[in-house]
Amino acid sequence: MHTTSRLTVSVIVHDLATDRIATLHYAARSWSPGPVWTFPGGKVDPGEEIHTAAARELREETGLVVAPADLRLVHTVQVKEGWDGKGGFVTFVFAASEFTGELVNTEPTKHLEVRWAPATSLPGPMFPTSMTSVEAYLAGGPAFATYGFDDTPDHHRLVEA
Repeated sequence: MHTTSRLTVSVIVHDLATDRIATLHYAARSWSPGPVWTFPGGKVDPGEEIHTAAARELREETGLVVAPADLRLVHTVQVKEGWDGKGGFVTFVFAASEFTGELVNTEPTKHLEVRWAPATSLPGPMFPTSMTSVEAYLAGGPAFATYGFDDTPDHHRLVEA
């Protein structure tokens, strides 16, 4: 059993005027059997506030800029075991509808593509916790889910807030 706990962030950038969401297409990684779609995000640095980390990761991965104060916490996911075997982590998922900049692939060594996708027709396959988070966001809740705590590795348990 690992005792390391980590914090991560993700941002659902929702262009309300066009009803599109910014998505990233990750290349195959150690935690994914193949390329997978997700939302901008990453690790919270030691001593960094989570909303500041979310704004930083969004800018680093996509070129989109949002003020940390304009981010709204919309979902939280507790994952039992991380992709790297170093224990569980918690992802804080924020939504932003006020932003500046153009969506660009600022990390082409990590992402195959970045794209605005219709909120009702996101590309797939989507990383499981990303799909759970966006479904909850679009439905207006629930605000919390767990991943990997049952016998099946892709089990999601949604908890009403």
